[in-house]
Amino acid sequence: MNDVGGMVGFPPIEEELDEPPFHSDWEAHVFALCRALLGHGIFNLDEFRDAIERMPPQEYLAASYYEKWFHAIVTLLVEKGVLTAEEIAGG
Repeated sequence: MNDVGGMVGFPPIEEELDEPPFHSDWEAHVFALCRALLGHGIFNLDEFRDAIERMPPQEYLAASYYEKWFHAIVTLLVEKGVLTAEEIAGG
C-alpha cells in the first residue's frame, strides 16, 4: 500500500496559484478515459484506487497524479481482459 499520509521526510506541497485542471493534453485524455471506463462499468472506483495503491512503491513515488491514473487504467484493462499486455505494448 502506498498511502504516505502523515509520513515524515517528504518535502512540503508546493501550491500553484491559478493552477489549471490539466498541465498537458494527455492528462485531460486520461481523465476522460477513466470517466468513460467507470461510466461503462469496466471497473469501479474501488478497483481503480486499489490498482493505484498496488503500484510498486518506487514507481508510485516517482509518478505524477495522472501517471498513477494511467497506470491504474492499463492495469485494470489487462486484468479484466479488455486488452492484452501485448496490445498495450504494441500501441
